[in-house]
Amino acid sequence: MILDPSRYVAPGMAGPQGSKPVRGNIYLPVPAQVREVHRENDLVTTFVLEFDDPLVNQEFSFEPGQFMMVSMPHCGEAPISFSSPPGRGGGFALTVRRAGRLTSAMHRLRPGDTIGVRGPYGRPFPMTELAGSSLLFVAGGIGLAPLRSVIDFCLDHRSDYGEITLLYGCRTPADICFADDLERWSRAGVRCLCTVDEADDSWSGRVGLVTELLQDVQVEADSWRALVCGPGIMIHFVLSRLLEMGLPRDHLFTTLERHMKCGVGICGHCFLEEKLICREGPVFSLAELDDTRNL
Repeated sequence: MILDPSRYVAPGMAGPQGSKPVRGNIYLPVPAQVREVHRENDLVTTFVLEFDDPLVNQEFSFEPGQFMMVSMPHCGEAPISFSSPPGRGGGFALTVRRAGRLTSAMHRLRPGDTIGVRGPYGRPFPMTELAGSSLLFVAGGIGLAPLRSVIDFCLDHRSDYGEITLLYGCRTPADICFADDLERWSRAGVRCLCTVDEADDSWSGRVGLVTELLQDVQVEADSWRALVCGPGIMIHFVLSRLLEMGLPRDHLFTTLERHMKCGVGICGHCFLEEKLICREGPVFSLAELDDTRNL
């Protein structure tokens, strides 16, 4: 049975209130059924899933920033971040970019198909710590997927957070993900600024790197926090610019990606700067990272 993350910890990892794992085989996937399929663009699709077991559906919970290990027969297994907020019930969403054997197989899934999942794993965004602050989200491409979970969580608990601003950049207009959500967030009071590297005839918005949007944002060191997700090179330059703007390192948060085999800190494949990304991350504050040039 997949467990509530407040009760699940990997071996050797201290959990909330000294919690211990109560599941025998941490490597055994649990079947989940595809309920909805939403195509974001030619390479990115969002899948809404629910467990075959009603009891697991009832007990399952996660936090923004965590991930699931997803598998299909003869296709392997990979970590995929939640792109939906917790607490709404009715399943959970994973957004997948087609890149290899597993993700290509997933893009052929239809409602009613079944895949294997296990988790949730990883350290989430510190939503309690972020409460009371204004939030700046900076995303590149599919990097908006895990931040989508956070943004919707904040909107579900709107009184707990201050201003919300999203800066979103993609290579071309055709690469934009969550177009409907961008409109919905704007209607809900989120300031959404978007840019593309290369425009086409359909695009009348900003053209340029997402870092250029930072010149349109004013933040205060004490009251703002920033959450950044996207390609490693983008993260490096965005975090560097945010430091120049006066935000302290412990007010900046990002997610790190590394190839994960186990998801629970045993295989060592996701080792970086003496950290295991699957256990100590994937969410880190910049204060916890020595060098962002190799993200």
